[in-house]
Order: sequence, then structure tokens, then C-alpha cells
Amino acid sequence: MANTAQEYDSVMEVCRDIFTQKMHDYGSAWRILRTASVTDQIFIKANRVRSLEEKGHSRVQEGVIPEFIGIVNYAIMGLIQLELGPGEDLSPERINALYLSYFQKAKKLMSDKNHDYDEAWREMRISSYTDLILMKIRRTKQIEDHRGDLWVSEGIDANYFDMINYAVFALIRLVVEKEAQDENN
Repeated sequence: MANTAQEYDSVMEVCRDIFTQKMHDYGSAWRILRTASVTDQIFIKANRVRSLEEKGHSRVQEGVIPEFIGIVNYAIMGLIQLELGPGEDLSPERINALYLSYFQKAKKLMSDKNHDYDEAWREMRISSYTDLILMKIRRTKQIEDHRGDLWVSEGIDANYFDMINYAVFALIRLVVEKEAQDENN
């Protein structure tokens, strides 16, 4: 039986490691982005995943795994931007604390939903996660276009959290489960 919490933590470490390395290289240059720009960055990544799924090959030698990691990291950046707004650079320590805080909130949400849905995500196709992320992006763009004026729906933050979790599910399926299969062979 798979341990979703441990698998989630493994993926979280991979994503955090990439985020930390990019922070070293670029600093917090992304702090200049408005949330709509962050949403568009997530769209670019998710659209590339869908394109690769449909075409079956790529001309750029990066597969879908880095794109799902990018979706996770940009969605966390989006949550940080929603909280703080675009602004000046922050210390790596402050950004790391915010990053981990939002990742833990995403994990808690996943755990609560996973309890209710009984790990249905394990039976889904990876392409469905891609489509659901793209749908969440469209919803987010609609909310942004309405300047947050909602009647009954959850806000941008809820959509970012769902994007994180769908991308983590894809990464669990693509990385963690593959590693387990390799160990059994």
C-alpha cells in the first residue's frame, strides 16, 4: 500500500530543491510579477505538458517532469504574491519559510480531500491532471479578469492550491511510483 504522505514529502523535497537552486541563481526576481503573470507562466508549463502528451515527443530535451515541478513552484510563487503583492526582493530565509508554509497548506488540503475521495487520483490518467490544471488556470484567469468579483466560487488561492496538488499527483505517478517499480525489478 502506498504511503501518500511520504510520497508527497518526497516530491516536495524535489520541488523545493529546484526552487532553492533557482533562488541561488536568480534571487527573487519573480517578486516583480503580478499574479496574472504567474498564472500565465503556469499556463505555459501546463500547455507544454499537454502538447507533449498529444504529440508523444519533444524537440527540446526536457520532458514533462520539469514542467510539473515548475507548475508546483510557480503556484507557490503565486500564493506568495497573493499574500504580499509584487514587491522588493526578500531574504532567502523569508522566501523559504513562505514556500514551506504554502507547501504544507497544500499537503493538508490534499490529505483532507484524499480522505474524502479515497485516493481516487491514483486511478486517474496523468493527462487528466494536466487537463484539470489547465481548467484551473482558465478559472483563475476568469477570476483575475473579474478582478476577484466572485459570486459563489473559491478564489485564486484555492485554484493555485489545486494546481499544486494535481502536479504533485503527476510527479508521484511519474517519479515516485517509477522508482518503486525500478526497485522491484
